[in-house]
Amino acid sequence: MKILKQIFLILIIFQLFINCGQKSQVPSNKIRIAASITPLADFAKQVGGERVEVFTVVPLATDPHTFELTPDLMVRISESHLLVLNGVGFEFWAEKVSNNIKKENFIIVDTSAGIKIIKELHHDEKHPLESGNPHIWLDPLNAIQQVKNIRDALIKFDGEYRELYETNAGNYIDKLTKLDEEFHAEINTWKMKKFVCFHPAWEYFALRYGLDQAGVVEKSPGAQPGPKEIAEIIDTVKLLKVKAIFAEAQFPDNIIRSIAEESGIGVVPLDPIGVSQNLFHYTDMMYYNVKQMASVLKE
Repeated sequence: MKILKQIFLILIIFQLFINCGQKSQVPSNKIRIAASITPLADFAKQVGGERVEVFTVVPLATDPHTFELTPDLMVRISESHLLVLNGVGFEFWAEKVSNNIKKENFIIVDTSAGIKIIKELHHDEKHPLESGNPHIWLDPLNAIQQVKNIRDALIKFDGEYRELYETNAGNYIDKLTKLDEEFHAEINTWKMKKFVCFHPAWEYFALRYGLDQAGVVEKSPGAQPGPKEIAEIIDTVKLLKVKAIFAEAQFPDNIIRSIAEESGIGVVPLDPIGVSQNLFHYTDMMYYNVKQMASVLKE
């Protein structure tokens, strides 16, 4: 493990050496922001406006739960002023960043601050393990708190433009508040409130709008269900008369397809990250997901 860390550090230094002779494409007056996932990148752009230049750390269509940080990305992060994280252990690579990047004008923003986290219980070979569900951004009111945390970090780093950040954040929060109101009105008309999905991404969303995430195919990242668990999911689907299983583009769907075929139901794609349909704006992504859910829950 120590040798791997040394190799990683050497690769970072080498990449920095290569970059020394290259001119940055970001204007010197821009605040450079690295955001872990697409929704957070959108939040940062909404708050920062023309004042910021944002890039997304986790590549498109990549599973963020198993994403590995590369030396090249580490260099790009080190050249940024802010690193915007979801928190709740979602970015397991964040510790590597904090250990390797030591500079005064660099702020790591944990956007989960101030949000009530849903606890989850997992099991390893011998002991139960408690962790937090990290998918906080899928509740629009949590997203509002994340926007506020980004706003406060930008003001701390770039106080001269405080009014700009406060105005932009206020306008976007109004938009998210309206989004939440629309979703409440829409989802209240749905006859079916229970659903089955690939992994527990939609727990915060379900809690906000009175839905029930009744079944999950993959309860922990990379932990594929065994025959007994698959049988239980099929029983749940039949008992609840679920019309479809919600899948996600970032994950393999072979297990979901087999469960759907065995149960005689369909598969409906959702997108919690905003990449499969080029839904780079959070509001577009959320409207898309609600429309997809409505196709099987409304009637």
